[in-house]
Amino acid sequence: MVTARTRFVPPEAAQPGPRDAATRLDELIIGYQVTQALRVVAVLGIADLLRDGERHVDDLAKQSDSDPGALYRVLRALASVGVFHEAPGRRFALTELGECLRSDSAQPLAPWAAFVSSPPQWAAWGNLLHSVRTGENAFRHTHAMRVWEYRAQHPEAAASFNAAMVGGSRRAAQDVLKAYDFSRFDSVADVGGGHGALLAAILAAHPHLRGTLFDQAHVVAGAGETLRAAGVAERCEVVGGSFFESVPAGIDCYALKFVIHDWEDDESVAILRTVRRAMGAPGETPRGTLLLIERVIEPPNRGMRAKFSDLNMLVSPGGRERTLDEYAALLDTAGFRLTRVISADSEADVIEALPV
Repeated sequence: MVTARTRFVPPEAAQPGPRDAATRLDELIIGYQVTQALRVVAVLGIADLLRDGERHVDDLAKQSDSDPGALYRVLRALASVGVFHEAPGRRFALTELGECLRSDSAQPLAPWAAFVSSPPQWAAWGNLLHSVRTGENAFRHTHAMRVWEYRAQHPEAAASFNAAMVGGSRRAAQDVLKAYDFSRFDSVADVGGGHGALLAAILAAHPHLRGTLFDQAHVVAGAGETLRAAGVAERCEVVGGSFFESVPAGIDCYALKFVIHDWEDDESVAILRTVRRAMGAPGETPRGTLLLIERVIEPPNRGMRAKFSDLNMLVSPGGRERTLDEYAALLDTAGFRLTRVISADSEADVIEALPV
C-alpha cells in the first residue's frame, strides 16, 4: 500500500537526458492544458481525498461527484507530469507536488490553481494579444470593467480571489518572518491585507505586537475566521476603507504585500502618499517603517516567476512588476527613502523604506 507520505520522482526528473527543442517547446505550448487539469482536481478536492493514502479512481469519483472515466483521464495525465502517482488497477496517490494541493498543506496551492484558471481570469488571459497590440488592460477589455469592480459585483469571483490570496500569504508568511525582524515594533498594519493571513502569522510569531488589518470593507468582512484560527483576533483591529483616501495613523510598521504591483505608477504613488500622510503631517517628525513585499524584476534571462507575474498584471489588475530602481523611484516620489532589500524567498522580496 502506498501512503500519502511516499514521495515519487517522475522518470524524466530522475534521469535527465538530451531533449529535442521542438518537444520542449510543445510542452510549453500545451501548458494551458495542465493548468486546467490542475483546476479540476483543485475544485474537486482530490488531494484531500488522498490524504490518507492510495485510492481507486472509482472511490475518488464517488466522493467528488464526478465521472469515473473522465476523472481517470485527468488523473493519469497529471500523473504523467508528477502531480500524482498512478499505481496498477487505476489507483492513485499523492506525490510531493500533489501534497501542495491539500487544503492543510504548509504550501497550499489549490486555491491559486482554482483562481488563475477560473472563467473570468481565463477569459482575460485569452485577450493577452489585445493588450500587447494596444497596451490596454485585457480584463477591462474582456469584461467592460476593472477587475476590482468585477469582484465587487461577483461574490463568487471575489471569494476565489480571496482564497488564493490567503493561500499565497500562508506560503509567504513564514519566509517573510524568517527574513525580516518584526520584534522591534509594537504595532503593525497590513494595508490591503485581504483576510489577514500575513498579519495573523506576524502577530502569532510576536505576542507583544498589536495589528491593524486594512482593506475594503467588503473584503475585511471575511477576515474573522483567519484571525480567530490564528488566535490573534483580540490583538487585531479590522478597519475598512480605501487606501487612496486614508489609512490608520500612528502605526510603527506599514506592510503592503503584493499591493503596489496591482497598480500603474500614478496610482501606486497615490497609495504610497496616503501611507506617508499617516506617518506624520508636513513639519512633524515622521514615524513608521514601510515594507513593500513584492517580486522584484531580475536582470535579463533570469527570474521567470516575476516576469510572468508581470504579464498577469498586464492582463488582470492592470499594474506591473518592477525593477528595484523603479521601486526606488516610486518611493522617492511619494516621500520615502529606500533603505534595504531582503530576499524572503524565490517568490518575494521585502523592500524597506523610511519616510523623509
